[in-house]
Amino acid sequence: MSNKYALVLNSGSSSIKFQVLDPTADSTQEPFVSGLVERIGEKSGHIKIQTETTKMEDTRPILSHSVGLERAFGMMTLLGVGPQDLDLCAVGHRVVHGGDEFHAPELIEGDVLDRLRALIPLAPLHNPAHIDGIENAQALLPDVPHVAVFDTSFFSTMPESAANYALNFEVARKYHIRRYGFHGTSHEYVSRQVPGLLNKDPEEVKQITLHLGNGASAAAIRGGKAVDTSMGLTPLAGLVMGTRTGDIDPGVIFHLERSANMKVDDIDNLLNRKSGLKGMAGVNDFRELQTLIDEGNEDAKLAYDVYIHGLRRFIGSYMLILGGVDAITFTAGVGENAVGVRKDALANLEAFGIEIDDQRNLNEEGIEGPRLISTDDSKVKVFVVPTNEELAIARYAYEIASS
Repeated sequence: MSNKYALVLNSGSSSIKFQVLDPTADSTQEPFVSGLVERIGEKSGHIKIQTETTKMEDTRPILSHSVGLERAFGMMTLLGVGPQDLDLCAVGHRVVHGGDEFHAPELIEGDVLDRLRALIPLAPLHNPAHIDGIENAQALLPDVPHVAVFDTSFFSTMPESAANYALNFEVARKYHIRRYGFHGTSHEYVSRQVPGLLNKDPEEVKQITLHLGNGASAAAIRGGKAVDTSMGLTPLAGLVMGTRTGDIDPGVIFHLERSANMKVDDIDNLLNRKSGLKGMAGVNDFRELQTLIDEGNEDAKLAYDVYIHGLRRFIGSYMLILGGVDAITFTAGVGENAVGVRKDALANLEAFGIEIDDQRNLNEEGIEGPRLISTDDSKVKVFVVPTNEELAIARYAYEIASS
């Protein structure tokens, strides 16, 4: 086989997700191979490999990331789609936090891993796992170029007024505290498609992109460059999410420490894993939330209303920051599938040139690609554009490995 495939790896604290893709194909392609290694270090592990025609699973214990990845590659080889069979052109690694060190995808060579290790204090839950994944993949595939693609790099173009907090500058600069933003690969991938949908020069387009999944973020983009985003130093800030609070008064932390005798780690766990929709309604899946609402559950209805209120706050503020907007785009699991969220987020905004077409929003025709959901008369066009972060990473990796 020719080396037209790229391997995309996303290594988490107890799991590894990966896909093998053709980086030169269009966004409608299905992965040639997809895989999941999960429950690493637990009593029973799970590896699933799926190709276009078959799948294979393994439920033996997985002692470490390196064992899991090596076993997954072995299963791929048994199916005839191992890395050596495919003659990979590149391996693209998702890395959550690039700090102020990495402003673009980077070929992993020289001191890159040391520079990534220096950023661990900014992303202690994510970057160590990413580094492990890179080292394991490099050991198994030493002759293939490896490329790091950062969630934060798209937002490195934000003006200093948007990127800085009103924190004592001496402290902020010493500890690299600023707004970095996340989901950048998704926001960039989706926003690049919008000018074509509008039939406009990308340099002239002002747009808001809404990545709404279990994690959620908003971005204001002018001329293809990010000028503001909802997430901050960490992915905790901004919109209400599945298990995260989103924006919250920092004084809540001091109050919980003083009044509830909670430790920092307990508060961290509360804000990141036990709040958001799950903390308010007991569920973080929108389908389950809607079922509860339909059953008359008042907490679920309030959780939904809080979610929508936060979403509208960011949409409104970004319209002002951009000085008007040409397009608003929904993407990711909730953004692409939750009809009610899209309708309620933009309800009663006709005075601002925003008008949703209910039939288009329902998508009864089952259109799978990018689609318009606003009326023909709506001055601001509203789109649903499916995201594909894996394809975006594959393209970056291919581009850098080929240069």
